[in-house]
Amino acid sequence: MKKLFRRYDLIFTVLLFILAVPAEYYEIFSLLEDQTISFRHIFRMHYGNKDDTTFSKEIVLVNTDEAFFQEYGSYPLRRTDIGKIAENLHTLGAKVVALDILMDFPSSYGEDPIIAKSLATIGRPLLVSQAEFKGNQFIKLNPPTPVLNAVVETGYSNISSSSAVVTTLSKLRIYPEVAEKGGWPFAIKALALYWNLEPTFEGQHLTLGKMMTIPLDQFNNLYIDFPSLPSGIHYLSEVAGLSAMEFLDISDLDDNELNELSYWVKDKIVLLGDTSEVSHDWFDTPVGMVYGVEIIADTIHTILKGCPLRPAPLSMEVLLSGTFMLTIIFTGRISHPSLRALIATLFILTYITALTWAYVQIGLVISMVYTLLAGVISFLAISLRYYLMVMGQKHLIQNAFGQYLSPKVVDILVKDPSKLTLGGEQREMTALFSDVAGFSSISENLTPKELVHLLNEYLTAMCNIIARHHGTIDKFEGDAIIAFWGAPIDQADHAKLACLACIDMQKEMHHMRNRLKEANRPAMHIRIGLNSGPMVVGNMGSAQRMDYTIMGDAVNLAARLEGANKFYGSDTLISETTYKLAQEVIDVRQLDTVRVVGKREAVTIYQLLDRKNQVSGTMAEMLVYYEKGLTAYQNMDFSQALLFFQTALKILPTDGPCQTYVDRCQQFLLTPPDHHWDGVFQLTSKG
Repeated sequence: MKKLFRRYDLIFTVLLFILAVPAEYYEIFSLLEDQTISFRHIFRMHYGNKDDTTFSKEIVLVNTDEAFFQEYGSYPLRRTDIGKIAENLHTLGAKVVALDILMDFPSSYGEDPIIAKSLATIGRPLLVSQAEFKGNQFIKLNPPTPVLNAVVETGYSNISSSSAVVTTLSKLRIYPEVAEKGGWPFAIKALALYWNLEPTFEGQHLTLGKMMTIPLDQFNNLYIDFPSLPSGIHYLSEVAGLSAMEFLDISDLDDNELNELSYWVKDKIVLLGDTSEVSHDWFDTPVGMVYGVEIIADTIHTILKGCPLRPAPLSMEVLLSGTFMLTIIFTGRISHPSLRALIATLFILTYITALTWAYVQIGLVISMVYTLLAGVISFLAISLRYYLMVMGQKHLIQNAFGQYLSPKVVDILVKDPSKLTLGGEQREMTALFSDVAGFSSISENLTPKELVHLLNEYLTAMCNIIARHHGTIDKFEGDAIIAFWGAPIDQADHAKLACLACIDMQKEMHHMRNRLKEANRPAMHIRIGLNSGPMVVGNMGSAQRMDYTIMGDAVNLAARLEGANKFYGSDTLISETTYKLAQEVIDVRQLDTVRVVGKREAVTIYQLLDRKNQVSGTMAEMLVYYEKGLTAYQNMDFSQALLFFQTALKILPTDGPCQTYVDRCQQFLLTPPDHHWDGVFQLTSKG
């Protein structure tokens, strides 16, 4: 639980999903939400239920288009002629005559009393009024002129498009504060007159008497279900070949023509509207540009179909949002970036697909944008945390290991920090201890500045070789170097790498001695001990200071072998364990079987000479007699062994191990070992 509270990204995720609720309530991202609804509705029109593609027969449109005005001879339509058309539609049996024509300003020709007289004979037809809004805030209604308002019913239009880029008009908002004053949207009022009832609000529903209860969302929106076939709207000019001109004077029509007109108009909601281009009365919708009178018809059609688009209940919205939040939190527990991104992406796509399917197939409108935004931003925050954590981890690795690891090893750790195990763990590794022979004497003959310069030159050269062979520098102790192979990354060939590094270190020291000699500076010889085996490696130390280091019995043996070089006059000693692991790539000579200080077990030790099959010259000649001498020595034939070692020294007078065995054979000839002697030599000091 404590660790969870440290996950600020997860806390941020929870807060973000909580904030999505008021964000949706205040419609902060309503434009985006409208666009998602529009896109979903496009899918609904193409892939939704095709069983009911017939437009409601209760609705008929009489429109004034370009062809009408060309025949009419002027623009706009005179109000007296509007009155005639309305009166004739009523005469032909229209149940509701709805005029989508603004008349909220007095006629320039003084026609208002005349049209009022015509409209009064109809029995209160429906005339559109204009509602003014600031954003989604209702400001006021602009009703028809007082003369007209006295003889008509009115319904306001608040059709607006919120984007010129993406079609977004897909719902009709109903304002309770306007309804309280008797103001209803034009489509709602037309249906109320058609059914001869009064609409009322009941909770989050609009009720049209006993005929219908319309579900609204939390913003009192009614979702318009635009038909799959927009051309299915019943324009009299299309279905009967009749334009508005036919209704200006029906006295000249014969009975057959009157019967045809009556067939299309009787007991219908007849909408009269302007669909000419000059009117500019069109809006962006999911089906494209649609005239205002068509949107009114689509709205009435939606209600007559039983409002197939219904808002999801709050409980479902909360459940989906909570599921989304828990999924994002779950991904926050996944450290692998690709897997985390894959799961999050699949869930987001599934969420979008499910909400789209619900809209297309069953007409369920579920808010999408707010939960999606909360989820995506939360996922980015979680990913950012992991990115910063990884960057910090990489920076830590580079700082912690860059000084004593090869660039290649550091690069591996940076790419995959999981290879680095902090704390202690046991591994099979190879440890190296090296020291400068007689360094105290060297330092006495140098100034501090000269000593530091010489030491830095030496340590730099040796560390470069260790790094080149992918070793890890543990620490420096004065002139001593402690290094290891096999950590922090696994190295199956740790012994081989260590042996090759030691060979190159000794060769580099040979070149360095020549340079130092030429510069009249003191020469340096180094002794190296190498051992392989189980070791504990990890960050060890105090809470304030820690080192990535090694410890264990195998480490101690490597240190003892470095010191054992003093007894044999050798430069690099390796254990039998190391030899067996690296014998494919190195040449050695068996030196002895010894018991080092602090250990009871005997250890066979070898002097590391060179890479495989690289020993040649006097060294190769000397080794022939050395091997014979060692065999005689192990068989306790000390006089024969002495002759072989002395012959070897004639070939290579500076060979320390041969000189050691000459001295030892002479001693055993004077004082032979016990006949139970096992051939093991006991080292009496650490070297």
